[in-house]
Amino acid sequence: MAGDIFRLARLQWVMETSMLMTLANKHRSSVPKVARKYAATTETAFGPRKCFEARVERGGRKPLVGRLGGILLRQNKKTVITDRQLAPVTTKRKELVTRLLAGRCEACGCVDEVEVHHVAKLADLGRPGTNRPPWADLMAARHHKTLVVCASCHAGIHGRRPVPALTE
Repeated sequence: MAGDIFRLARLQWVMETSMLMTLANKHRSSVPKVARKYAATTETAFGPRKCFEARVERGGRKPLVGRLGGILLRQNKKTVITDRQLAPVTTKRKELVTRLLAGRCEACGCVDEVEVHHVAKLADLGRPGTNRPPWADLMAARHHKTLVVCASCHAGIHGRRPVPALTE
């Protein structure tokens, strides 16, 4: 098991000191006075341990007890570590990456070097029924802001030249 339990002693000291300073400031007292007031001993399986304890007695019911410390940190060298096997993380490719790797123009269907035409928002394509180019209709129908096209189709889109017949 852990061979560096001794490092937790510093953390324990920081936590106890912080708590005592906070309480001393709250009650306008000194740290040693608060430490004496809340000092307690608790029983563990390995004998009594010192701790700090705040106890609120309640008439006829169990008292409320808040305790810091009293935990014995020991190494158990015979412990068997039983870590859970993590499920393998499988992430599918993004749809755009899959379309790019296909290497097929979505406008004319040719298999060539492809580029991606991108619009800022679908509203920029114009309203349906207006004199919209076929590539814009395709993007609007698919609800995609991107269209994977070959270089000639991409030049046609930007140059307002006719784009070859769309394949679906």
